[in-house]
Amino acid sequence: MPQLDFGNPLLIAQIVWLLIIFGLLYYVMSTYALPRVESVLEERRARIAADLAAAQAAKAEADSAMAAHRDATAKARAEAQSSIASAMQQAQAEAAARGEELNKRLSRQIEEAEQRIGAARDAAMGALRQVSLETAESLVAKVAGGADRGRLEAAVDRALAARAG
Repeated sequence: MPQLDFGNPLLIAQIVWLLIIFGLLYYVMSTYALPRVESVLEERRARIAADLAAAQAAKAEADSAMAAHRDATAKARAEAQSSIASAMQQAQAEAAARGEELNKRLSRQIEEAEQRIGAARDAAMGALRQVSLETAESLVAKVAGGADRGRLEAAVDRALAARAG
């Protein structure tokens, strides 16, 4: 291999120039290029760290917003349940009041009907007494020829009282 020909007098000069160029390249790289690369890497590291911190802050804010939303939802549910219960109680109270009013009206109508029935019964009983008295008087007059009006009235009253009781 020609590169390893150590007997060549130019080999020493090539090695010296290699060391000089390598040293010069090392100096330029360590002085100018590597600090710039390092600053770019550090800037990227800082930006990533800031982005991560912002993401964590946004996550914490989102978590707190979600918790607030859950709390608001629970509160709204509780208020809705309370409103529903209140409306149910109000509706039941109104229904009870209407029921009481209806019961009072029906009771009043029943009492009025009972009074009318009683009056009609009394009128019917009066008419029945009169018809019974006339019928008994005519029967006794046909059978016996004549009747005592007072005794017939007493007999009819006893008979009606026995049927009524």
